[in-house]
Amino acid sequence: MSGKIAIVGAGPSGCYLAQALLKKAPDLQVDLIDQLPVPYGLVRYGVAADHQGTKGVARQFARVFERQGARFFGNVAIGRDVTLDDLRAAYDAVVLAAGLSTDRKLAVPGDDLPGVYGAGRLTRALFEHPDAEELPDLGAHPVIVGNGNVAIDLLRLLAKAPEELDGSDLGEGPSRWLAQSGIETITITGRSPAARAKFDAVMVKELAKLSDVRIEVVGAGDSDDPVELKTLEALSAIHGHGEGAKRIIFRFGLTPKAVEGEGQAQAVRFDTESGEEVIPCTSVLTAIGFKAAPGLPRDALVAEAADAAAGRLAPGLFAAGWFRRGPRGTIPENRADAQALASVILDDFSADPARMGGQVFDGLDNIVDYSGWSRIDAAETGAAPEGRCRTKLATRETMLGVAGARETTK
Repeated sequence: MSGKIAIVGAGPSGCYLAQALLKKAPDLQVDLIDQLPVPYGLVRYGVAADHQGTKGVARQFARVFERQGARFFGNVAIGRDVTLDDLRAAYDAVVLAAGLSTDRKLAVPGDDLPGVYGAGRLTRALFEHPDAEELPDLGAHPVIVGNGNVAIDLLRLLAKAPEELDGSDLGEGPSRWLAQSGIETITITGRSPAARAKFDAVMVKELAKLSDVRIEVVGAGDSDDPVELKTLEALSAIHGHGEGAKRIIFRFGLTPKAVEGEGQAQAVRFDTESGEEVIPCTSVLTAIGFKAAPGLPRDALVAEAADAAAGRLAPGLFAAGWFRRGPRGTIPENRADAQALASVILDDFSADPARMGGQVFDGLDNIVDYSGWSRIDAAETGAAPEGRCRTKLATRETMLGVAGARETTK
């Protein structure tokens, strides 16, 4: 089967889908398009810097380009460089796999006060995303709102001793920021009871490896459900761990009602089963999910689609990963999703030899192809200092210079 397919987003869902499509139909031309000069999205800028085992999936994704023949068009933004309509006219099928990168707000009074930061904003800065804002001063007593894996990632990084980051790809600036944070207490709160917290038990147990903390779990409760018991057992295993300088407190059954403070977040008011409770803080870190970034009208496309659950948005237009199903599921779960979506796409597929495919990008400057990414990758790994596995190039300008980005033709 021949034909041309564009995948917008070169993160895990996009790469898994390209892999599945080319395995089923090796003669397809599959182009992965990303607004960043580098591929792998969440693997590079979302997975925690100290979880290099998880990041290792990038080696599998590299084979999509190196062995299966997919092409990479980096530093191309839909809406800025090419419209979605132009893309749909150029390809037999277009798949939106751009993920969800904007932090959801708490939607309570005071959630816009200085000192309230989304987890996505913080992790982008920690992991040196080129569009990240500066790392802020969190003060001595941050409160984390959220009890999913993103919240646990953030908690773990904030609580680690400097030497515990050896082997990671955390940059010099973020490493210095963490070492000088001055954090004394981290309170992590969730709306649900402990038994129904969203984090994985394995992620919680990992906290017992931290050397400079003391951990307290308040009001975990009990359950007869086997799945819930795993979560409770993990929390029980870390309760009382350590005698370090940083105190970690887990709280459950707390629903945010307001962020309070005079010109700065100074406390969070919660509803609990026993009434209101106010927890003082120096900053509020929200880890309550993500929504689509401006640019692609994700919500409207999904709402208007007749079969969004299967990934069909419109004739020849599909959605994958978080863009399709919302911000839930792990990186490995995208693989099964991709295989199912590849079958849907190929069942609907009709190739038109007149479509121009990647020629739609002719005339655009500073496009990074896979060879350009390989030069960036080599430069970063080659510059890794002692205790780190790479030094990320943190600006678009630097990445484009190393990639040798130039006008791309067919």
